[in-house]
Amino acid sequence: MGLSGGVQVTGPMGDRYDEVLTPEALEFLAALHRSFDGRRRELLARRAEREAELAAGGSLDFLAETAAVRDGQWRVAEPAPGLVDRRVEITGPTDAKMTINALNSGAKVWLADHEDANTPLWPNVIEGQLNLRDAIARKLEFTSPEGKQYRLRDGDLATIVVRPRGWHLTEKHILVDGERSSGSLVDFGLYFFHCARPQLEAGAGPYFYLPKLESHLEARLWNDVFDFAQDWLDIPRGTIRATVLIETFPAAFEMDEILYELREHSAGLNAGRWDYMFSVIKKFRTRGTDFLLPDRNAVTMTAPFMRAYTELLVRTCHRRGAHAVGGMAAFIPSRRDAAVNETALAKVRDDKTREANDGFDGSWVAHPDLVPICREVFDAVLGDRPNQLDRTRPEVRVSAAQLLDVAGTPGQPTEAGLRNDVSVGIQYLESWLRGSGAVAIFNLMEDAATAEISRSQVWQWLHNDITLDTGVPVTRELVERIADEEIGRLGDDPGRYAEARGLFMEVAVADDFVDFLTLPAYERMP
Repeated sequence: MGLSGGVQVTGPMGDRYDEVLTPEALEFLAALHRSFDGRRRELLARRAEREAELAAGGSLDFLAETAAVRDGQWRVAEPAPGLVDRRVEITGPTDAKMTINALNSGAKVWLADHEDANTPLWPNVIEGQLNLRDAIARKLEFTSPEGKQYRLRDGDLATIVVRPRGWHLTEKHILVDGERSSGSLVDFGLYFFHCARPQLEAGAGPYFYLPKLESHLEARLWNDVFDFAQDWLDIPRGTIRATVLIETFPAAFEMDEILYELREHSAGLNAGRWDYMFSVIKKFRTRGTDFLLPDRNAVTMTAPFMRAYTELLVRTCHRRGAHAVGGMAAFIPSRRDAAVNETALAKVRDDKTREANDGFDGSWVAHPDLVPICREVFDAVLGDRPNQLDRTRPEVRVSAAQLLDVAGTPGQPTEAGLRNDVSVGIQYLESWLRGSGAVAIFNLMEDAATAEISRSQVWQWLHNDITLDTGVPVTRELVERIADEEIGRLGDDPGRYAEARGLFMEVAVADDFVDFLTLPAYERMP
């Protein structure tokens, strides 16, 4: 599309794209960009400043200047329709098949993901919006290449909660005044503009999950975006509801403040465990063994620093009348290996049982086959109640030192863990570059967050002179050799992994640490 009102769409126009990229919708995106992109950039610069402070020996703590917010007696808005009972939430990208399966899954909520489980390939960005519109209108259908047909069932479907891209990502196919637009504002803006009223007419509303926030000031920016958007469409303020993922280390120290900034739009907090682990490594990656994590898959939610984080999240949410939503069960059931299933499902059940008993109001799964287990566990604790907001957990007291106690995590770096990190990282990036952001690898659903743990862990071990359980030091040469060996085991044409291998090395072993692997990956994408 050409230039109109300062907006230029440079991506190719596919079938029905004009239904999403209407002149009125593009005008709205332009208004969002001109009103808020400057603040977005300023906040990203503040992230970099804070990271430099940590690298220079600084630390994280609860903010002195917001003590009055933490000590106050305020509460967030009452839960909105469709978000009162959130005992099971399923996550996944917005392709047609996943959209239908997620809405039909029996989960209470579907996180319709334009972020970590999606790649911002241009068709994914726009066709995902079309799928959401068609699903709300109950006319979405899909036929697989094998001829299998998928349709939305009659009756209740999961409540749609859209996760836009994080503040750090841009959309290169939509330019405003010659500048790339914010991926966050594009994903939010297109969905809100086209779907807010249809959702309200359907008895729900425009609901969002907000990813990767690092401060309450970033939450304030979202709140101002919400007010602006609701005014633009003449929808009452407070109609939008947003759940914030607490998935960065700095955000764990500002949970009260984040809820406060969004309070009339707040729907709670989620324990985004995978990105949280990535953020822990990222923020303190140069600080030696005090912040060294063992093998990725050996870090459980019972590790002291993870336990402190989830306990604080439940207490903070329930004190403010907000939902606390548990973390992802990433296991993918196998139809060929009953033994693998039995062991993994037992771990999923234990994980969800711990969350339910701790006071969480619901939790995440990555596969429809896990919905019944999660529902059964939370049913046993909740009974007929829709949530357990009444469990305010006043006995919980979490200090900054407990949140920072990464060194108390049991385990050590192993060669098996390094091999898993390298193999998963390369396999995931190969799939990401082809346009798929949610990938089953070794019976786990890998997305950008889990891949980030893999590559950042390799970087941390390499740049902190770590020796593995085998007595072998982690060197670039070792990582290179393991990469070649793991690609050789994949049993496919090694050539298709060449670009993914190169990208992995760029983000895992280079001297300069790239903030997000999706940044250079996006530049390799058409």
